[in-house]
Amino acid sequence: MKQLILGSTSPRRKDLLETLGFEFSIRTKETDESFPAGLTPNQIAEYVAKKKALALITDLHSDELLLCADTIVVLENDILGKPIDRTDALQMLSRLSGKTHEVITGVICQTVDRQEQFSVSTKVHFNQLTSHEIAYYVDNFKPFDKAGSYGIQDWIGCVAIERIEGSYTNVVGLPTKEVYECLLSFQLKRPENFPTF
Repeated sequence: MKQLILGSTSPRRKDLLETLGFEFSIRTKETDESFPAGLTPNQIAEYVAKKKALALITDLHSDELLLCADTIVVLENDILGKPIDRTDALQMLSRLSGKTHEVITGVICQTVDRQEQFSVSTKVHFNQLTSHEIAYYVDNFKPFDKAGSYGIQDWIGCVAIERIEGSYTNVVGLPTKEVYECLLSFQLKRPENFPTF
């Protein structure tokens, strides 16, 4: 049976994976998240997720299953990454205000001899935000570790998101339905009370 390794320090991904009921440990390495020109947004998310996995594959044991992911925000064909500072965060949220954007998560499940890779997309519709609302959010929630400068699970998700089309957990950082199905396809060690189907 495989032991699950989460290749991420994201507390959101950790919480979502725990909610799915799997036991896992965390293992990460600093990874360059750049990508070549000419890729589609879905290809970018999958490419960076694969880079994260490649950084860890040399330390992966035959009884381990590695899960890595990368989430990007796409607005009008621009990729919005993590903000570099307060000003950058304010500018990103001002751009998102009143518009629809796409959140894409690339996922890779990797053992020493098998790899499954996919991406999931969700459309997010933002209400119009005032400059005071944007500043309040940035200053109080400090979304500097989040692509697009926001977390849907935060205050801004309660007041600014009109609706979403697709997976909510994908916007949080991990498309749990698809991840669950992918993990079940591997011989993964499960808790004693985990359901069998």
